[in-house]
This record gives sequence, C-alpha cells and structure tokens, in this order.
Amino acid sequence: MRTGRFTLGLTVVAVPLVLALLGPVFADEPGPRAASFTLGEGHWLGTDFVGRDVWRQVLHGGRPVLLTALAATALTYLVALPVGLFSALTRRRWLEELLMRPLDVLLAVPSLLLILLAATVFAPGAVGLTLLVALANVPDAARLVRAAAAEAAARPAVEALRMQGETWWRTAVGYVGRAMLRPLAADAGTRLTGVLYLVATAAFLGVGVAPDAADWAVMVDRNRTGLFVQPWAVVVPAVLIVTLTTGTNLLFDAALDKGRQRTGKEGHP
Repeated sequence: MRTGRFTLGLTVVAVPLVLALLGPVFADEPGPRAASFTLGEGHWLGTDFVGRDVWRQVLHGGRPVLLTALAATALTYLVALPVGLFSALTRRRWLEELLMRPLDVLLAVPSLLLILLAATVFAPGAVGLTLLVALANVPDAARLVRAAAAEAAARPAVEALRMQGETWWRTAVGYVGRAMLRPLAADAGTRLTGVLYLVATAAFLGVGVAPDAADWAVMVDRNRTGLFVQPWAVVVPAVLIVTLTTGTNLLFDAALDKGRQRTGKEGHP
C-alpha cells in the first residue's frame, strides 16, 4: 500500500515537475501572435488573452512557481531552525521571550493578508515574493522547531551530555537536531504544499509577477475571461498546479510512512 502511494505520488508529480524544470529548454522561439482565445492554426492548446501560444507559456510558466516555492521553504527553515533551537535550549527566559514573542505577533496575521499588506507598500518582484512567503511561514515553523527541540532536550541523554561538558553545538546539532529530523521532514512536506498554494495564490492576485508573465498562476488569472471560449488556457495551468502540490504531498506522506515502518521494525525484534 505504501509503495503504491509512493508510485502514485511520483506519477502525479512527474509531469508538472518535468515541465517546470525542463520546459524552457524545449520551448520554441515565440512566433507571431494570433487572435486572442483561438484554437487551431498551429496552436494545439490554443492562444491566450493576448494571442500567445498557450503551450509555450505552459513550458515557461512552471519554473517561477516551483523555484519560488522551494526558495521560500528553504529560507523559512534557514531562519526557523536557529530561532527554534536557541529558544528551546537556552536557559535564559528573557532570550526565549525575545526570540518567540515577535513571531507570535506575525503568527496572528493570516499569511495571504500579510503578503497583500506588504504589496501595498512596495511592489515585490520574484525575490520580494520569496521573502514575503518565507516571512509568513517562519513563525509557525519556528514554533514547531521549538516544540520538537524542547521535547528532545528534555530527554536524559541531553542532560548527560551537559554533565559531560559537551559543547552547545554538539548537543543542539548532534543529538537534538537528529531527534528532530522526522517531525521536521513531516512538516517540510506539508509546508512545501502550502507554500506552493500561497505562491500560486499571490501570483494569481498579481503580487510579485508581471501581469503578462509566463506563470501558471498568472495564466489562470489572466485567461479566465475566456474560459468558455478557449478553456485550455485556464484548465491546463490550473491542473498542473494542483497535480504538483498533490503529488508532492503524496510523496512526502509515503516517504514518512516508510520511515515509520522501518523504525518500527528496528524497534521490535
């Protein structure tokens, strides 16, 4: 069953992932524009709202979504890991409060609202959108890291390491960090899926991308006026976003189930 879920996830995610990573390599040079929302005439997925070839836009439109989501997720943990570890392992209450209380304020603001509020102050590009999505995810990720680290730090092994005079780095990374791998891996799979949806939604609303950019989310937004005339310009990018997020979630779930099964076998002779 677990192997079947992994295979299903890999199958689902393969098409959008390949298109996102390798699509621009195989895309032809842009040809002359045709009439808006037409089918045929050499455009096998039709044309978009300004007469561009939809298939060419699809080939170029996945990489911005995927790279922004991956970069935002990586940046989230790059900040959340040290903050969560320091707050869980420090014995100075004031330092823990200093690290976590500002994040609690950010946590109270919905992620999309935070991005939209920031977008009213300045016009973020791709880098700005990545930073905003990471900022929206840091509070929740840091709290999870802190909880996982605090649970591991309460074990007798950590106290034994402290009594032996082990360095903070060896205790935090060598023991507590390894003990956190499983919950962090579970969170990473769920978070990447959420980040993909958040990036796509922000792009759909025009945050961080140009109005006519080759981006799957932008394609859905800009072409929806012609949905009933030329549906492929909306349906194809929308399906690719959904399959990318769904397949990613299935892969992480299957991998974690396999890890739990292996751990159970090792623990029960």
